[in-house]
Amino acid sequence: MASGTTYATTHIKVTARDGAGTFDALVVAPAAKPAGAVVVIQEIFGVNDALRATAEQVAAMGFFAIAPDLFWRLEPGVDLTDKTEAEWQKAFALMNAFDQAKGVEDLKATLAVARALPGSNGRAGTVGFCLGGRLAFMMATQSDADVNVSYYGVGLDGLLGELPHVRNKLVLHIAALDKFVPPAAQEKILAATAGNALIDTYVYPGADHAFARVNGVHFHALSATIANGRSAAALAEALG
Repeated sequence: MASGTTYATTHIKVTARDGAGTFDALVVAPAAKPAGAVVVIQEIFGVNDALRATAEQVAAMGFFAIAPDLFWRLEPGVDLTDKTEAEWQKAFALMNAFDQAKGVEDLKATLAVARALPGSNGRAGTVGFCLGGRLAFMMATQSDADVNVSYYGVGLDGLLGELPHVRNKLVLHIAALDKFVPPAAQEKILAATAGNALIDTYVYPGADHAFARVNGVHFHALSATIANGRSAAALAEALG
């Protein structure tokens, strides 16, 4: 969803809960306030152009967007694309070295900051992509986020035992052609979430992993438009 409006963009520092230091977070403010806040969770490429564009889309929908630098413990300021093999290799290396448990704690710290932003209405949720989609699922089971949206989260079939801990709305967007989430994994996710009033699971035929990545190599306009509309509805209902 494009917009010709320029939204106020700042960078803030978030203090890690384990005393390891502070990390950067991009904040894009909506035009009207008070407003709910959305923690936008990065892919394996860091806080890059695609994620910044997504944060602006979130602001255009009327929410604060706050995108933390989750790789800061490994390398602050990672900003990669999906266009070269070298960048893919670096992104996978970072993902493999990333401590997901600490990442969730950093997201909880970011969520608390998001609730307290000047102009925030105190409600906050998450939207994550790829690795971030997995972390959004983990936030649904481990945090007090008001809503969590996962785009093509990886390895979710291994987290299904945590579903009883979901307390607020969780939206799962799954790409039917996703080689990182094969059909057997998709079937497990669908079966485990069926009938749960708090969880909406959608599969997008013809779409590959990262179908909603802005200007990405696998961008699928129809699936992205439908998924983004469903996400907007969930955010609006939970965050005001």
